[in-house]
Amino acid sequence: MTSTLSSTDPLAVSIIIVAADSGPTLREGVRHVLACKVPLELILVDNGSSDGIPQAIQRAHQNDHRLRCLYNHANLGFGPAVNRGAALAHSDVLLILNPDCMLDEASLRRLLQLLEETPKAGLIGAVVCDEQGVPDPASYRRDPLLRRALRSMFGGDKSGEGVHIAGGMPDHPVQAEAVSGALMVMPRRVFEFLRGFDEAYFLHCEDLDLCRRARDAGYQVWLAGDVRVLHGKGGSSRHRPVFVSWHKHRGMWRWFRKFDPASRHLFVRIFVWSGIWAHFVLNLPRLWLRLLRYKPRTDTA
Repeated sequence: MTSTLSSTDPLAVSIIIVAADSGPTLREGVRHVLACKVPLELILVDNGSSDGIPQAIQRAHQNDHRLRCLYNHANLGFGPAVNRGAALAHSDVLLILNPDCMLDEASLRRLLQLLEETPKAGLIGAVVCDEQGVPDPASYRRDPLLRRALRSMFGGDKSGEGVHIAGGMPDHPVQAEAVSGALMVMPRRVFEFLRGFDEAYFLHCEDLDLCRRARDAGYQVWLAGDVRVLHGKGGSSRHRPVFVSWHKHRGMWRWFRKFDPASRHLFVRIFVWSGIWAHFVLNLPRLWLRLLRYKPRTDTA
């Protein structure tokens, strides 16, 4: 596809997608973005994929000046890759998008409108949904403090005291403590002020970290409850569930040590560390079974 926009059109947004053997859904995600008429650039950051899809996408869209590709020769992790993509961005607005999220024109325009209308917003998320339209609870949640996590384990979410928020997903913009990193839009100046993602996270929980640091810096975090975006839940995650789970648990431990006041107590730290890694070990059989059952999609594009 050849872009109908002139290279001199002012950019409304720089969209950053990080790929790591993300599979055929990456093609679909890129097609959705490039179908939008909003003046944009798409920065595709590849974390050492071996499937050849990022290179195929670059060849397929070689006449579209909006697409730029950055190839890392190893998997640097999600946050570090986004930071490198953001360093190449030309727009004053960044939109971080998972490779399996299907962003449409109306959703993009609504997100940009809300960002413009909310001057105190440092970060805005959307409601990401599965193929059945069921919202991911991670779209709208609280900081995962230990006391909240324990309450969630024992039904505290229903009373409004857990990590997840009772009452269902809102259908209008609301302030939140944290939103999903599958889709985040923010002013570039805020991203740079926060120095981007904390690169000590490899995968998972870096979005919680960024939301918390934005709020600590005096910015607001918002959920665009009226924006629903299909999220395919991880092409790269499905074929290496143990690897992903390992880094998710590492991220949980880092977030706890950085932000939870309970981490100041030695015995609580020992309890939480033990609980996190016991949870990882207990889930290994299920993860290995998932890997045995995994059947990669055939890319016919």
